[in-house]
Amino acid sequence: MKKCIPFFLLFLSLTLLSQTKTEGVKKVGILTGKVVDSKSKKALPYVNIVIKDHIETIISGGITNNKGTFLIKELPLDSIFIEFQFICFKTIKRKIVLSNLQQEIDLATIHLEEDIKSLDEVVVKAASSKIVQKIDRKIIHVGKDLASAGTNSLQLLENIPSVEVDFSSGTINLRGNNNVRVLIDGKPSNLSPAQLLKQIPAASVKSVELITNPSAKYNPEGMSGIINFILKKNTTIGFNGSINIGVEHSINTRPTSSLDLNYRTGKVNMYANYSFDLGEFETFSFFDRTDKELYQNIDYVDNTTSHYLKTGIDFYINKKNTLSFYTSQNFADTDFSINSKVVENNNLVFNAPNLSKYNTKEQAYNIDYKLDIDDKGQNIEFEINYTKTTNPQNDFVIETVNPSSKLYNYENTITNNSDTFLANLDYTKPIAGGNLELGFEARIHTTFNNIITDQEIETGGTPAIVPRGNTTFNYDRDIYSGYVNYTKEFQKLTFQGGLRLEHFTVNGLFENTVQTATKPYEDTFFTIYPSAYFTYSVSDKNEFQLGYSRRVDRPGIEQVTPIQEWTSPLTTSIGNQTLLPQFTNSFEINYTRNIKNGYLTFGTFYRHTTDKIGRIINKDLTNTDRQLLSYENYDTSDSYGAEFSSSFKLTNWWSFRPSSSLYFQESEGIINNQNERIKNNRFTANISNSFKVTKKLSFQLSGMYRGKNENVQFKVKPFFLVNAAAQLSVLDGNGAITVRGTDIFDGYKLDFSATNPFAQTGNFTLEYSSIYFGFSYDFGSGKNRARDRKYREKNETQGSGGVL
Repeated sequence: MKKCIPFFLLFLSLTLLSQTKTEGVKKVGILTGKVVDSKSKKALPYVNIVIKDHIETIISGGITNNKGTFLIKELPLDSIFIEFQFICFKTIKRKIVLSNLQQEIDLATIHLEEDIKSLDEVVVKAASSKIVQKIDRKIIHVGKDLASAGTNSLQLLENIPSVEVDFSSGTINLRGNNNVRVLIDGKPSNLSPAQLLKQIPAASVKSVELITNPSAKYNPEGMSGIINFILKKNTTIGFNGSINIGVEHSINTRPTSSLDLNYRTGKVNMYANYSFDLGEFETFSFFDRTDKELYQNIDYVDNTTSHYLKTGIDFYINKKNTLSFYTSQNFADTDFSINSKVVENNNLVFNAPNLSKYNTKEQAYNIDYKLDIDDKGQNIEFEINYTKTTNPQNDFVIETVNPSSKLYNYENTITNNSDTFLANLDYTKPIAGGNLELGFEARIHTTFNNIITDQEIETGGTPAIVPRGNTTFNYDRDIYSGYVNYTKEFQKLTFQGGLRLEHFTVNGLFENTVQTATKPYEDTFFTIYPSAYFTYSVSDKNEFQLGYSRRVDRPGIEQVTPIQEWTSPLTTSIGNQTLLPQFTNSFEINYTRNIKNGYLTFGTFYRHTTDKIGRIINKDLTNTDRQLLSYENYDTSDSYGAEFSSSFKLTNWWSFRPSSSLYFQESEGIINNQNERIKNNRFTANISNSFKVTKKLSFQLSGMYRGKNENVQFKVKPFFLVNAAAQLSVLDGNGAITVRGTDIFDGYKLDFSATNPFAQTGNFTLEYSSIYFGFSYDFGSGKNRARDRKYREKNETQGSGGVL
């Protein structure tokens, strides 16, 4: 059905061309009602409504809004015919009599049945992204934007309103804050968001959901909300799929490829997504101490070979029972090198290359059973998800300034394993004219981290390996929760309110060969998280939204681990086991206006946070030229902002999509034993232009601006970049050849400065500017019966983000 909507909208404007006036009859009649899918009972937006007189002449009409409702005014008081037309559905025609005694008629609910024949014949491909605003989320249908061709899911986020990506650290920001949960098909991952998204091609993503104020149905972690990636699952009759191959060239050359397959027959649907990436990615950084003659150069080289596979099967047992299985397998082999040089008073005082080898393997398994109790929307769903991650690592550091001293020659053997188990039960029932949702969930997470350090020294001229440490950190977290959510629609007002109860327990134990006595890290909380949303539709073209939710950010393992992490020759990071969770009350107001050939959206938000988790930056007592990073709780923090996004089809060949954001936020931290409070104002903007030159040839030109940014550590200067792309449709529209230039003016550079604890300037230069050549091919078509799966979010905080 969703594949048919764009096709239908292309011809919507043709429906009312032959309207004529009905003379001599009062036009005060009103028709109202709602149109739904007869099978799923879900509302159908954009259904075409045609009003005809007794001689079959079109006299009026309209379309349903995004809730499936319609209101048609100024109808003649006479016998008329009303038709409900929607591509891929059977047309319904009814006779209505409006009179002085009955000038207004409510047709209640109109049920449209799918047209099997049309479903099998119509194939539609969205040419560009489309944004849909729901009561508690914004859905970006990715489409076939040229700017996304050949990119991965992390790069895809740069084209999403309200989202920023710091490619130097892999940090993802939503509304100016990096406390955001990233999900794949509603499921968590034990990998970092950046590591996971780099392995999923943008071509495999169907849509991206921005849930900035999640309801009580969702886990409350993440101050700024949830970003949920929905992968393609093309459950069409027969064999269908798509293939994408390409190569990206910058300093290094990186081939990419992906394959999406689907086979549907009878009551069984099978699908698979596979991607393969190979290549090196380099980053160059420079730090210059302005208070003394000291600077450091750090060059990073990431050479990764990755495979990502997700495959599953749905069994449509009968009309009421559906059973589904899927597994995702993620494998990555990485050689990561850090070449660090420190020069003081024109003398090279440190040069110890760090070579790391990672062998990451993440395996997830999911089973889901859904029972549709009746045809009114009452159902129950039970789901189990298990994820196992192993990430063994070997680090080698070799002294090159004075090889005979072997002062910095050491090897780390790291074991990093984690397991996550999720089980949830959800029940939905229409009641009292609304929709009631109840659910229970268990989340059990365990992490085992072990670091064995050996140092090479010389004894009597003979090298010898000496053990220097054996540290272990066990981290277990259990969360049990229940929720209730109720949604009610009135004529123009929709309300959703909910309450979530959570019991949270965490236990951490640190052991090493030096420290005999250890202090366990333990905490237990029972917390209530309310949420409320209101949507008011002034008309089909104007809609207001108001939302509230209570959020929490619990300290992640990186923020509480007592194991020191070496991030650069002059920077060390360590956790704080006394950290408390930070709680946020989040409010937002949004306005959406549909205009001719486009839409406008405006939004504002406000967040108030208590026990804010912030940075501590002090000089390392063991080496006053080094800085030691950690974390601390502070009193309160406030942030607020405004957002704008729109889309216009200026002509038949030119589409224009601008968006911008303005954020105001406070950050607090301790720098050199002094409490500092930083006020940051940040402006960002994105512009995308799409040009349809011919039926087969199209171009896209886009730009991105990121204003100055300030936090406790650094002040980052503004920067901008420009992307350009061209695409030629081939093979009867099933294939496409794409050429894309990313950052064609080489503007993506991060220049920064700092005053405490050391006065310094510096920059990060990424291997971001590149050119891409790619080919894609889609095959197959048929009737879409997508299996809906509920969405869950990740219960992890992002890490400290490397050097910064």
